[in-house]
Amino acid sequence: MSITHLRELAAVEACRRLVVKVGSALLVGPDRLPRREWLRSLVAEIAEAHARGQEIIVVSSGAIALGAGRLGLEKGGRGSLADAQAAAAVGQIALAELWSELLGAHGIAAAQLLLTLEDLEERRRYLNAAATIGRLLKAGAVPVINENDSVATEEIRFGDNDRLAARVAQAAGAQGVLLLSDVDGLYDSDPVNPSAQLLPEVDGVNARIHAMASGGSSSGMGSGGMRSKLQAAEIAERAGIALAIINGTHAGPIGRALDAGRGTLFLPQRNDGARKAWLGGRIRMMGTLHVDAGCAKALARGGSLLAAGITGIEGSFERGDPVAVADAEGEIVAQGLAEYGSDECEALKGRQSSEHEAILGYAPRAAVIHRNHMVLL
Repeated sequence: MSITHLRELAAVEACRRLVVKVGSALLVGPDRLPRREWLRSLVAEIAEAHARGQEIIVVSSGAIALGAGRLGLEKGGRGSLADAQAAAAVGQIALAELWSELLGAHGIAAAQLLLTLEDLEERRRYLNAAATIGRLLKAGAVPVINENDSVATEEIRFGDNDRLAARVAQAAGAQGVLLLSDVDGLYDSDPVNPSAQLLPEVDGVNARIHAMASGGSSSGMGSGGMRSKLQAAEIAERAGIALAIINGTHAGPIGRALDAGRGTLFLPQRNDGARKAWLGGRIRMMGTLHVDAGCAKALARGGSLLAAGITGIEGSFERGDPVAVADAEGEIVAQGLAEYGSDECEALKGRQSSEHEAILGYAPRAAVIHRNHMVLL
């Protein structure tokens, strides 16, 4: 059953497994202390969902903001990478205690998982994370997940928990994701504009939808913005997962938004298999293969990527690394696992398959990226 209405995110038959993402600005007040009363109301809603048979996963920011308050760090702990890592190390303890205490009041065990980008980008670690989440849910616990900011660096991190929530939903086999924001959803222009209209439904993220988004976090505590939420929606929609943005600033935010049908629901666009969903949701690419118009058309029809259609190579990568595929206009149209390293691709680009053995000195592979290891975007 595919989710087509916002209220169905609260229905067990449509959404047995739901990811709820909570940002720093909602969880932590301007005084750098937890907003306990608000969080208590949210946890009550999670407990209600749990009681009716839904399996809930929480993706919670807030460690850096809480830790910065305890350590007295400027700029909310985001003045430098070292500050952010130190704040996260202190704040994550407080964050885990907070969720454990409030969920425990409802007789629900909270479980902490700290993930890095590589934990969900590398296939074996991704499967391990998925297995852990599944076992916790089966045991009746609520996993509370955050990026491991105390060890992540700028080069290997999600950078926001919106995309992390979408990737966790993939790994967990969830049917829905709720992103709690400080606005009601996606507007067709800046929400401060009185004429701005809330979009109740988005049937596929495209360039027009991206043009409506603004980046950045107005609170100064978070790291995301509407752009990161749209990127999360793209990851979710390719995996057959419905994603919604709702206003989280009120007490009991989930019931308030879903009962009123107020928010933006991004409809699933397709339902890639588990491996292709993982591949399509990967964020970090090791390089880019540029292809001509004819090759791009062949890929759109379901073909593999052959060397004859390659016009250029960016980056340094090895066989099995994830690479992006860009068309003649530079737009990324696919990503997949390379059958050749970048040096071999450079030697083979533009050449027919019949020439490959002579160029390489060994029997060539069927394609530079086989269609079974590629996802169209």
